[in-house]
Amino acid sequence: MEAVKQVAGRLAPLDLADVDTDQIIPKQFLKRIERTGYGPFLFYDWRARGNFVLDRPEYSGASVLNFGCGSSREHAPWALRDFGFRAIIAPSFADIFRANCYKTGLLAVTLPESQVRHLIDLVSEDPSVEVTVDLEAQQVRGDGFSYRFEIDAFARECLLGGLDEIALVEKHDADIAGYEKNRAKWLPTVQ
Repeated sequence: MEAVKQVAGRLAPLDLADVDTDQIIPKQFLKRIERTGYGPFLFYDWRARGNFVLDRPEYSGASVLNFGCGSSREHAPWALRDFGFRAIIAPSFADIFRANCYKTGLLAVTLPESQVRHLIDLVSEDPSVEVTVDLEAQQVRGDGFSYRFEIDAFARECLLGGLDEIALVEKHDADIAGYEKNRAKWLPTVQ
């Protein structure tokens, strides 16, 4: 996993709350086992209708997305990252969705509704507006504003260090090797 310290870029405003699982990544695209290649299917049904915010040229290449709630499918953060988003901002997220975001290196930031509304209004008026989501300082900043956000300390440490669950275990390789070397010989082994 890549370390996340700051995400700077344009903001794409998805002015919707309670976005459900089948809208983020529809079920027909869940047959794959890879963690990549889901980007083209992100919000597939909404995008098929035409004039969807993510397909508008003024929001092309945005690295920060506004929306609320989330999905319990691990595929949802995979699709968001594969599409190019590195941070998402909303008034709330489902707990399992937030955890899945953090596990994939996608920074999920919760801000009060008034601050989220300000960001949506700002970028709707001027799509070239850029924001910086600074995990180290725990701030969302732009021209004339700075909003502080809270994040679980463990999730923050993992994101800053680029540590997924495997990397966390690998940090203890020496301890594991020492244990394996000194464990009782009569215990079963895995070959």
